[in-house]
Amino acid sequence: IRTIITAIGTGIGEEFDIEKLRYHRIVIMTDADVDGAHIRTLLLTFFYRHFKQIVENGHIFIAQPPLYKIQSGKTAEYAYSDDQRDKIVKQIGKTSVSIQRYKGLGEMNPDQLWETTMNPENRTLLQVAVEEAHEADKTFDILMGEEVEPRKKFIQTHAKAAKNIDV
Repeated sequence: IRTIITAIGTGIGEEFDIEKLRYHRIVIMTDADVDGAHIRTLLLTFFYRHFKQIVENGHIFIAQPPLYKIQSGKTAEYAYSDDQRDKIVKQIGKTSVSIQRYKGLGEMNPDQLWETTMNPENRTLLQVAVEEAHEADKTFDILMGEEVEPRKKFIQTHAKAAKNIDV
């Protein structure tokens, strides 16, 4: 976290100065799975609580890495969800299809990471709005707060697909 604060350049707390912001686009890049979503929520909460003006001014973005690479012959397409993967496979038809699921950004080779997530010509970035950061902050409070009942209700509501959950 100290490295992030230093890199941003604004300082934190009473020393925060938006005029010292070194970057006008701060990109959060996490894996496209559930663990990545949790890390993204933690980072959004951090920015919302300690750098709210950076969020309000639209400087925070979320990179969208693909979950799948679907290849048929020399043609490759990337899918960002299971539904998108299924749609691409259906479009390709009955020809030979190779599907690679990325477990995380570290599983991509440097060329794939550049092509899908880092290259400004191809990447998809979502600009974070205050509402999303506020929602992440609220969720963080529910999951990490001292009150048990809201956490239990959240888990029961959002973990319907999970099996063997002990609530």
